Amino acid sequence: MRDRVVLVAGPVIYLGADLVYALRGWDSPAAGVLHVLGATAYAVLVFTAVGWFRGPLAVVLLVVGALGAAGNIGYGFNTIHVSLGDTDLNDASGAAVLIKVLGLCFPLSLLLIAGGLRWQRIGPGWVAVAVAVAAVGWPVAHIANVGWLAIVVNVVLVAAFGALAFPGADAARRQDARMSSVAP
Repeated sequence: MRDRVVLVAGPVIYLGADLVYALRGWDSPAAGVLHVLGATAYAVLVFTAVGWFRGPLAVVLLVVGALGAAGNIGYGFNTIHVSLGDTDLNDASGAAVLIKVLGLCFPLSLLLIAGGLRWQRIGPGWVAVAVAVAAVGWPVAHIANVGWLAIVVNVVLVAAFGALAFPGADAARRQDARMSSVAP
């Protein structure tokens, strides 16, 4: 049960954050709070995924995942700061550039998870593809502040990690499809 929660909490909470961003704007304090919580839950998901893999992939995912967690959580706090009238780190230079670099490590960690899922054949094949596509769409949606795309990316991630969390549901659908194809 704990593993199921770990796999779906981040995607579901972050979907909520992006829904609020899309409805209330990219400087919404409520979205910022959900963002921080979702990013923290995603960090737990990424660190759980480290345990699925061995060797260099696990090490790289651990390092990139830690950096990505820092960036993702940082962006949530940036939203909260902006909502209070503080400087937006996206518009600042110098040391503020760090958040941008760290922020890009989060979708990179998703891409590494997708590669590991595919390489080690964990879960249905479509899950790795879905996570990879979402990883590429993530920075496009969030850097350009495209709310509908951010929502679509998160729905894909909820579906993909949900399929890993509840593998019986996917197996049952495949069984139903096989049964309907042989029914008279």
